[in-house]
Amino acid sequence: MRILLLVLALLAAPPAGAGDRAGDFTHYIVALSWNASWCAAEGDARDAPQCDPRHDHGWVLHGLWPQGDRDWPENCATAERDPSRTLTDSMADVFGSRGLAWYQWKKHGRCAGIPARAYFDLAREAYGMIRRPDLLRQIEDPLTVSPDVIEKAFLEENPALRANQLAVTCRDGLIREVRVCVSKALVPRTCTLEVERGCRARTAIFPPMR
Repeated sequence: MRILLLVLALLAAPPAGAGDRAGDFTHYIVALSWNASWCAAEGDARDAPQCDPRHDHGWVLHGLWPQGDRDWPENCATAERDPSRTLTDSMADVFGSRGLAWYQWKKHGRCAGIPARAYFDLAREAYGMIRRPDLLRQIEDPLTVSPDVIEKAFLEENPALRANQLAVTCRDGLIREVRVCVSKALVPRTCTLEVERGCRARTAIFPPMR
């Protein structure tokens, strides 16, 4: 009897690694990563090609993340085909590397419930619609700044954005990301949990571009 109950329980359980349901989300986060911070904290140790100064990366797209009001889907099961290598290669200028483009599709893109090409087209559009302050690219020495300074720079460059529609994050003592909340149609909207995950430190280091 115990064996029968165990079998029935296993049959009723979702498959391991099935992930969340594709298309079940309310909005997106456009996550912009300051490349120099990522390289200092992680990329240099990996000898990541995107940390080579010749690429001239400033803010790169960490990801376009489907988001719910209380949680967020990841690693969703989807009927959509995975992107070709050619497609992920074509996104390296936005993501910094084809490897990150592929990883973001696996973890987040599949949850959007749309074909890979449509997802990457949307990601490129989202990246392009947010103006990145040129002044931050001109810094020559590491700056110790309040996260509010970075937030204000983005708000000044993007007059349509409001303070409750974006959040600055920090980790390892470094300013890491700016996250902007947008609707499925890429219209800026009020953030929910994203603001709570913003930088709590009074100051953090903003390193110059490579």
